Order: sequence, then structure tokens, then C-alpha cells
Amino acid sequence: MAGSTAGRPSDAAEPSTAELVKQATEQMSRLVRDELRLAQLEMKEKGRHIGLGAGMFGAGGIVALFATGTLIAAIVLALALVLPAWAAALIVAVVLFAVAGVLALLGRRQVSDAAPLKPEETTHSVQADVSAIKGRVHR
Repeated sequence: MAGSTAGRPSDAAEPSTAELVKQATEQMSRLVRDELRLAQLEMKEKGRHIGLGAGMFGAGGIVALFATGTLIAAIVLALALVLPAWAAALIVAVVLFAVAGVLALLGRRQVSDAAPLKPEETTHSVQADVSAIKGRVHR
């Protein structure tokens, strides 16, 4: 009888089906948690870009509001005073509009860098995981 068990692997070396199912469940659970953590980090980064872009865009709007006020003041001064006063106000308004344009363009770039609003890297990673799992199941 001792010779009949020499060719077979021992039961202690091979995990049972229940143990294999338990390990697979634990690994799947860990994989899902890791993927969710990755998605959370990716969305946090995209949110930071959107916040920065929206802030710059808003700052551009505020500067444009000041430029509009300055332009209105320049028109009033042009009608009421001599050339140097309104000319100075007009120059300030032009400079403020230029600053507003630059801020708006920078803000738009920040917002477009964050688009689309989905965790792309995580999506690709999950798809790769699903493909790998399907490949192992079909073996």
C-alpha cells in the first residue's frame, strides 16, 4: 500500500475545493477594493483639475466685470473731461480685458484636460482584469 500512494500527490499539498473558492472570493474582493480605490484617486485628480479650471474661468469673469466697469467709467470720463483722463481709463480697460481673456483660456484648458468625467485608467484596468479572469475560467 505504501507504493500505491507514492505516485499521487498528497491531499495536504492540494487545497480543497472549498479552500480554492474561499481564496478566489478573497482575491476578487481585494481586486474590487483596489479598483475602487484607484477610481477614487483618479476622480479626485480630475475634480482638482475641474476646480482649478472653474476657478480660473470665474476669475476671468470677475476681471471682465471690472473691465466693463472701467470701460463705462472711461466713456463717462470721455464725455465729461478732457482726453488724458478717459484715455487712461480706456488703457486700463483694455489691459483688464486682456487679462480676462488669458484667464478664461487657461480655465477652459484646465476643464478640457479633465474631460471626460469617468475614471478611464480604472475602466481599462477592470476590463483587463475581466479578460484575465475569463481567460483563466476557460482553461
